[in-house]
Amino acid sequence: MSFYFARRTVKLDQGFPVISFTFDDFPKSALSAGGSILERYGLSGSYYASLGLMDRDSAVGPIFSAADISLLVGRGHEMGCHTFSHCNAWETKPRLFEASIIENRRRLDQLFPGAVFETLSYPISCPRPRTKWIAANHFTCCRGGGQDFNIGPTDLNNLRAAFLEKYRGNPVPAKDLIDRNRRASGWLIFATHDVCETPGPFGCTPAFFDEIVRYAVESGARILPVGKAWNVIRSHIDVEF
Repeated sequence: MSFYFARRTVKLDQGFPVISFTFDDFPKSALSAGGSILERYGLSGSYYASLGLMDRDSAVGPIFSAADISLLVGRGHEMGCHTFSHCNAWETKPRLFEASIIENRRRLDQLFPGAVFETLSYPISCPRPRTKWIAANHFTCCRGGGQDFNIGPTDLNNLRAAFLEKYRGNPVPAKDLIDRNRRASGWLIFATHDVCETPGPFGCTPAFFDEIVRYAVESGARILPVGKAWNVIRSHIDVEF
């Protein structure tokens, strides 16, 4: 239902491929290992944080601290919103989902006055249609799942993304997606959580992540965090809402 309703549609035909690398929950390893790999190639990523999880242990490993946020921004990465309480995007009532967006923003401003979230990643599941409309009032674009890239008529309220852990360490389908994105001149958004030698069910190893990043670079795509990627794309297309 979310795919068909509450859409904010643009036609992606920018004429060149774009790839973004994103991390949900922002476990420490996503920056220490994943971020370091991106930086090795001169790249930066998007980190979707729930400030209510800060300093906690989780299924994806230790979650970021305030010091990690400072490191992330200082190293040129982008921080995005994942709601304060890591709200299930389908199970949570839209008004409560919005309250958690607002609380996450408030807490970020307390820690780093003037800092803002430009984009959102929906936690856990696809969003309700009403939740999509609400999120559109707060963010330039919002990311979901779908295991595909974005091309042609595209919903900015629910951008498609491909989760790396679903490939179970097999780089072939991820590379195939990069190839198809290159040929289509689309926008491919990869997502994962922890990046460590023994990842949980939602993460991947540094070697696997490095292989995918390297292949993305070799594809010739412009590799940018989600917010910057959208700004570049929108400058090359007609946008009407």
